Amino acid sequence: MGQLSTHVLDTAHGCPAAGMVVTLQRLDAQGAQHTLKTLQLNEDGRADGPLLDAAAMAAGRYRLLFAVADYFRNRGLVLPEPPFIDTVVLDFGIADAAGRYHVPLLVSPYSYSTYRGS
Repeated sequence: MGQLSTHVLDTAHGCPAAGMVVTLQRLDAQGAQHTLKTLQLNEDGRADGPLLDAAAMAAGRYRLLFAVADYFRNRGLVLPEPPFIDTVVLDFGIADAAGRYHVPLLVSPYSYSTYRGS
């Protein structure tokens, strides 16, 4: 059963990125973006459910946008203008619609890393 999920950890504070806004888009063959979902992460830094469940999973190109600067400003950090990292834009592919895709993000105001999780 296919599924797409995410989890964001705030490495500057050593905690989940509760309240961060995340947008999921599908990219068509011409590169146009189609927003599928925008949500706010829960207290564990996760969506309350899958970003895509088995019924919605489809092979193709996708984009996750993580509103990093807004998250850190809401935590009370004073960031330079413009911020070093504003929005993390992560383009990725789903090759197997029946597969499980988990996209974790580790983020601070000045760095981030990601990988395909399990």
